[in-house]
Amino acid sequence: MEAKLDVEFSSLRQEDETKTLYANSLTAREMESLVAICDTLIDGSKVGHLDEGIAGYYSTSASHTGTPDRVARLLSERLHHPKKWILRVGLWSLSTWIGSLVLCGRRSFIGDFPYFRRFCRLPKKQREDTLLNWASSYFLLLRMFFRSIKLITALVFFTQVNEKGKNLAWKAIGYNGPSSDHSDHEEELNEKKTKKKMPKEIFGPLYNGIIDLKDPREAVTKKLTGHGFTVSTQKSNKNRSSISNPVMTIRCDAVVVGSGSGGGVVAGLLAKAGYKVLVVEKGKYYARSNLSQLEGQAMDEMYLSGGLLATSDMNVVILAGSTVGGGSTINWSASIKTPEHVMKEWSEKSELELFESSLYREAMDVVCERMGVQCGFEEEGFNNEVLRKGCEELGLQVKNIPRNASSDHYCGFCSLGCKKGQKQGTSETWLVDLVESGNGLILPRCKAMEVLYESEGGNTKKTSTGIAFAFEEEIYVVESRATVVSCGALRTPHLLKRSGLKNGNIGRNLCLHPVVMAWGWFPEEEKWPEKKKKSYEGGIMTAMSSVVNAEAKTTYGETVIQTPSLHPGMFSGVIPWTSSNDFKTRMLKFSRTAHVFTLLRDKGSGTINSKSCIDYNLNDEDEESLKKGLESVLNILAAAGAEEIGTHNSEGKSLNVRTASEVEIERFVREESSKRLKDLSGQICSAHQMGSCRMGIRAEESAVRPTGETWEVEGLFVADTSVFPTALGVNPMVTVQSIAYCIGLNVVEALKMKK
Repeated sequence: MEAKLDVEFSSLRQEDETKTLYANSLTAREMESLVAICDTLIDGSKVGHLDEGIAGYYSTSASHTGTPDRVARLLSERLHHPKKWILRVGLWSLSTWIGSLVLCGRRSFIGDFPYFRRFCRLPKKQREDTLLNWASSYFLLLRMFFRSIKLITALVFFTQVNEKGKNLAWKAIGYNGPSSDHSDHEEELNEKKTKKKMPKEIFGPLYNGIIDLKDPREAVTKKLTGHGFTVSTQKSNKNRSSISNPVMTIRCDAVVVGSGSGGGVVAGLLAKAGYKVLVVEKGKYYARSNLSQLEGQAMDEMYLSGGLLATSDMNVVILAGSTVGGGSTINWSASIKTPEHVMKEWSEKSELELFESSLYREAMDVVCERMGVQCGFEEEGFNNEVLRKGCEELGLQVKNIPRNASSDHYCGFCSLGCKKGQKQGTSETWLVDLVESGNGLILPRCKAMEVLYESEGGNTKKTSTGIAFAFEEEIYVVESRATVVSCGALRTPHLLKRSGLKNGNIGRNLCLHPVVMAWGWFPEEEKWPEKKKKSYEGGIMTAMSSVVNAEAKTTYGETVIQTPSLHPGMFSGVIPWTSSNDFKTRMLKFSRTAHVFTLLRDKGSGTINSKSCIDYNLNDEDEESLKKGLESVLNILAAAGAEEIGTHNSEGKSLNVRTASEVEIERFVREESSKRLKDLSGQICSAHQMGSCRMGIRAEESAVRPTGETWEVEGLFVADTSVFPTALGVNPMVTVQSIAYCIGLNVVEALKMKK
């Protein structure tokens, strides 16, 4: 009994024991330049302030906290981008006087012999002027160089923590970090561990369905066979494993790659129907007890590429989940049904009968019921309260957002995982169905290598036979009668292409729901919002409005207005930088700065060329629609009573609304919302990716059939946002789960046929 418990607990080991440490591969010369840039971005300067905490905050530079070394480690091993070479070349060049002359121009001239100096030897003012010049340079590569280092440096500085889980800047900027009631939770956890009990309210409901391949081979085999899977292992460990000679072969009815809102739904549905289902997930499993909800750690562990993902031109910063539960584990709870006009378009223009069927409407009802979707809230958070009041003051329609959380859910940290399990993502719903059925298991930290299939009849007909995946250095094979790929719109195309599928639509037609934000500052001295309220607390999304660009003449010109989840790292990453002092002053206003964004149903599209190369074109019509939405957001913030408003344009302009006249406010809103958004002039973000393996009725125009099955391989299905025919226009969780539910039913029928 003791041994059994030890094996089970090893799957739930605290992440501190397995935390990845990244190596720094930058040279001494590159580090010299990086330290200088980091200390220019975040300088240490003395200020006469009565508050010692704030004075200490201003006097601390990036290098005082070890930020440059952490930035270097992320650049070395965590950042994967086709333009990464710019950073290395730029840093090396700045370590030479001639390279500094080329990149800094006359600012590298000091007047004394030897007249021109390396960047690190320049006075602070000249270094700051150089960075500002890069930020708005005519040369796109220089703008990329500045933007990427600024974002990562700010992210690291405001998220790194000491052994007590605290950051030296947090007190000054009014950030408390994860809720203090988690300490009680940890005490309860330790008590339960001592008693050798593992209740699901502590570890989460999936603990009994997780297999850690680090466990002894015999224990893994025993758990698999105990759940009805057939297992065969490599007879000899002398040779390195390969697809033809894997360390283990597992046989099941269906294998699902990915555990998010697509894969999780299909896996749960198939398991409840009585089929043996294995879920292979690239991300790690974080039981509730293991969620730190520390922004830096959570992003590194639960987001794709650690949150350091962007389009190839760096114009759009992309956020996507990469953990058990996928995006549903770290999303912002919005659970909106597919809009009527979108279903009409997909059924008529895309000729997909599914979206005019009663089955699809039933599927939406089923998934909403399973997630406990409701529209109420007991108390509204800071950002949403601001959005609601601004809309009401302007006479704009504002409505409650349906959420997959209870009305008393008021944490603000769900973008870092839900520690209490109130948010009903797939790890609290569909994957629970999988585990409780006794027919399914989940393999975290396993990277799918390729889909396996065999050819019949002279290579004209292909039939899926399973997948090969890697766990660390070892290769495993899953043999299955049906294969479902649900890696998300960013990764599914790569896996299909790597597996040899040739359909030209795979990886094309990517839509990103581009987002731009504006901010408004509400001093604590004001009676509203209440002094106790902070920008990072409360339900992330409870209110929404919309804006129509009349010139677009289609629903693609409509933008949705909502609020984001911004903790100090992401907040500091997206706000403008004009000087170190100004940057730190902006951060002092963090806890009372409301952010509101406008999200577009984009008409333009992109292409996924590889895992790190994502091309995306924000066309002119889409840019104009975003500008219209941004104009509305600025007006909403001003109407709500903000003292100061601004955007994320690189110029960093703001307006004191209290002292400005109506004419000045109108001029500011008009000018700021009309500025370019592309070419790194502003900050565009994306939290929704879709369409890269779109569904259709003809292979020439789509990547998968209306059933979700690929055109080229029988028994190979795709079930995630990549199958969306076009951009959706609202938060996609209900839509992808509904589509996945319908595809899951098709997989059931395919399995019945194979019997």
